[in-house]
Amino acid sequence: MKDEHSLSRKWSTQTRLSHTGKAPAYIGGTAVNPSIVRASTVVFENTAHQREMRERRGQERIFSYGARGTPTTFALEDAVSELEGAYRTRLLPTGLAAIGMTLLSYLRPGDHVLLTDSAYQPVRHMAQQFLQPYGIEYTFFAADGSDAEAKMRPNTRMLYAECPGSLVYEMCDLPALAAMAHERGAIVVADNTWGSGYQYRPLLLGADVSVMAATKYLSGHSDVMMGTVATTEAAWGALAERCDAFGMTVSPDDAWLVLRGMRTLAARLQMHEQHALTVAKWLLEQPAVRTVFCPALPSHPGHELWLRDCQGTNGLVSFELPEGTPQANVDRFIDSLRLFGLGASWGGYESLVTGAHLTQARSVTDWSGHGPVVRLHIGLENPADLIEDLAQGFEQAALAK
Repeated sequence: MKDEHSLSRKWSTQTRLSHTGKAPAYIGGTAVNPSIVRASTVVFENTAHQREMRERRGQERIFSYGARGTPTTFALEDAVSELEGAYRTRLLPTGLAAIGMTLLSYLRPGDHVLLTDSAYQPVRHMAQQFLQPYGIEYTFFAADGSDAEAKMRPNTRMLYAECPGSLVYEMCDLPALAAMAHERGAIVVADNTWGSGYQYRPLLLGADVSVMAATKYLSGHSDVMMGTVATTEAAWGALAERCDAFGMTVSPDDAWLVLRGMRTLAARLQMHEQHALTVAKWLLEQPAVRTVFCPALPSHPGHELWLRDCQGTNGLVSFELPEGTPQANVDRFIDSLRLFGLGASWGGYESLVTGAHLTQARSVTDWSGHGPVVRLHIGLENPADLIEDLAQGFEQAALAK
């Protein structure tokens, strides 16, 4: 960079306004948080410097163009890699974009992928709308992994898990599934949004790739959309190459917000866990509730695996109402709640509620004999207030008896 302090005074004010104030010198300490570096164009000292950086950026993380990342996004990548125990991390615009780019990076026409029955529901749509038309075969396996080995094929190139599962939090034995898949030449991808890299670490349990929606607990404030893909060293190259080819990047402002959210991740998750368990134990005592889904409860089918592999739980709790409960009563219950927002996503500081349609979200497990399921995200509010709100909701919806 040319020295801006030696700009020629013969240049006009108009020209000097375009070239000054870019790299102010200062004396002092270092800011606690990284700076927000917004950049599309990156300039170089000379042609040799530009050529060298472009030659090296395929193997190294180089600040060479905005679409390939900035110092702010690099800082978040490092933070996520540390959290996940990963070699490197890539940032994507949304959690679903992270899933899509992962599938695109490791699968080719003629390949087969095993998808967990408990996957985030849009993954089913992606399989139908993208994988199938492009000649990539897919099969769903039971959320607990019990039939995965039997469904492996000679052309299976990926096993895609989500643990705990979406909506009702099924647990699978990820180390056993990873060993089985690797023995047959398949990579293992895990959606780790539930675990946030803090309560569950798939890469340390045998997975090759861990995908998260940073939209949720990493951000923690319901105001950022972002996905992350963290990998082992062996799996990194294919992902990096495909992301570069598609120009995948995120806003440095959003990266900075997620970084700020991560500073309080441990403290927030501790509160979410305490509040959620208080609510879950109360739900267990309610006559209108048939089943409470939370892997931290001893009654949960995957509780022993949760004890072995997880470092806590989060704010998600779902519950099943009796079979035959009219949908109108479920709607009345949800609509009567005053402290629970009705909306998609979760992981922010606020409590949320939504209906969960398991007959649409599962194809291997038969949910036809079950009652309606309601999913709660328990936020940072006082759990006594949340319980009072739920209780009056049951009363108003005639579900209290």
